[in-house]
Amino acid sequence: MNRIEMKEFADSWISGWNNHDLDSILAHYEEDIVLYSPMIVPVTGEAKSSVTGRVALRAYWKQALKLAPDLQFDLQSVLLGNDALTILYRNQVGRAASETFVFTEKNLVALSVATYATPQSIEDRRLTAVECQ
Repeated sequence: MNRIEMKEFADSWISGWNNHDLDSILAHYEEDIVLYSPMIVPVTGEAKSSVTGRVALRAYWKQALKLAPDLQFDLQSVLLGNDALTILYRNQVGRAASETFVFTEKNLVALSVATYATPQSIEDRRLTAVECQ
């Protein structure tokens, strides 16, 4: 993937989430995708750190959207790597998050790792902003 394709991926990924369009989102992933996310446990109730396969990923994200029907992402930045990129974004409540994607030769995501600001770090950011005024 070149820089333009990676930016297009990021825009498409954010748009898919903002439209709650699982087909659009999943079109970016390999059949045997592995996603790591700390949200898996709260969404599924299962004690596991990853979801493997596009079918399982669809089920996980479908449940996540049921739990957060107002989910929206605001793209903050795209960090480019070799066959990889990281998207930095904020969700509908202002929580900072990132997702790192590793791509195959077919420009599909084979591995994804999601990370999120803790509620405490959100409060720290707000407190710092207030203190600086």
